[in-house]
Amino acid sequence: MGPLSGVKVVELAGIGPGPFCAMLLADLGADVVRVDRMEQVDLGIDRGRKFSVLNRSRRSVSVDLKNPDGVETVLKLIEGADALIEGFRPGVTERLGLGPQECLERNPRLVYGRMTGWGQEGPMAHAAGHDINYIALTGALHAIGGADKPSPPLNLIGDFGGGGIYLAFGLCAALLEAKTSGKGQIVDAAMTEGAASLMGSIYGMHASGHWSDQREDNVLDGGSYYYGVYETSDDKFVSIGSIEGKFHDELLELTGFEDAPTTARNDQDSWTEKKARLAEIIRSKTRDEWDAVMLGSDVCYAPVLDLSEAPEHPHNVARGSFVEIDGVIQPGPAPKFSRTPGKVQMPPPAPGQHTDEVLTNWGFSIEDVEKLRDVGAIG
Repeated sequence: MGPLSGVKVVELAGIGPGPFCAMLLADLGADVVRVDRMEQVDLGIDRGRKFSVLNRSRRSVSVDLKNPDGVETVLKLIEGADALIEGFRPGVTERLGLGPQECLERNPRLVYGRMTGWGQEGPMAHAAGHDINYIALTGALHAIGGADKPSPPLNLIGDFGGGGIYLAFGLCAALLEAKTSGKGQIVDAAMTEGAASLMGSIYGMHASGHWSDQREDNVLDGGSYYYGVYETSDDKFVSIGSIEGKFHDELLELTGFEDAPTTARNDQDSWTEKKARLAEIIRSKTRDEWDAVMLGSDVCYAPVLDLSEAPEHPHNVARGSFVEIDGVIQPGPAPKFSRTPGKVQMPPPAPGQHTDEVLTNWGFSIEDVEKLRDVGAIG
C-alpha cells in the first residue's frame, strides 16, 4: 500500500521530528523498522504506547547498541535498506560505529538522513536545544505572538514543519536521485534551516519594506483587521482571512461592517479602529450563528475548533482527515493519492515487539537470531 511501497528504511529511535519523518514515510507504504534500545523494552502492562501516534505504522526491534554484535546487527539491516534516519547529536552515531562512513561502506546506495536542531556543523552544532530555540535563531519566533512579546507556536515550526517534513522531503529527493546515480548520500536536515525556509515569503516582504519587525503590525500577524481571530458571544472564536479585495467585499456584506471601503483596507492608520469595530460586530452573535452566515462563503472564514471538535467537523469527516486507531483519534495519512493511497499500517509498537519477525524478514536465519539473543545483542 502507498506510493513508497518497496522502500526500506532503518530508523534509529529518537524523539520528535525523527519519528514524525518515519511516520510520514511509513504511512505512505515504506517498510520502516524502528531500532529501539534494549533498556527501553517494557514487557509489562501497556503504559500508554498506543498514544505515541508518531510511532505508528512501523515495526520495532530492540538492539543493544553498546554491544558489538548489536551494532553489527544494525549494519546488516542497513545493508538491505534504502535509507536510514537518525536524530542524535552530531558525532553520536560515529561513536556507536553507525556513522555515515561505516554505513555507506556497507551499502553505497544508502541515503543517510540526519535530523538535528542546529545542523552537523557550526558554532552551536553540539549545544542542546528544542524547537523554541531553533525557531528563535531564525527570526520565526520573533515574528509570532502579541505586540508585547513573542509566543511559542507549539512545536510545529521547528520540530515538525522545519524538521521532520524537510527530512522526509530530503530523503525522497535523495532516493529519487539514487535511482539514477546508484549512489547514496547524507541528508543533513537542520531544524534552523527548515524553519528559515518556511519563512521565505516573510523575509521577502521584509526585504521589500512590506513587513516590519513589530508584531501585530503586519497583514498576517494580527495587525490587520481583516486577517485574524475574533471572539463570539458564546466565548468561542472564529477566523477571518479576507485579504483579497473580492473577499473583503463579501466580509463587509455578510457582517454589515460599514465605513470600511475595500480600497482603503491597507490604510494601517485605521486598522486599530476597524479591528475594534469588527470585534464588536463578531461579538454580537454566537459561533454557530456566524457559521450559518459565513461558513462556505468567500469571506475566507472558519470556526476555531478545539482538538475535541475538529475530528467531528463534517468537512474533516467527509475527507477522512482523522482516523481512529486502537481507540485513539488521530490525524490520518497525508497527502492523499489517487491510485496508491497511504494508510496507517499498524498502531504504535512496543519496543522490540517485532524483533524476530523483522530480522528473519530482512535475511537473518533463525539460528542467527537465537545467537544474537544469547549474547544479549537483541531483546
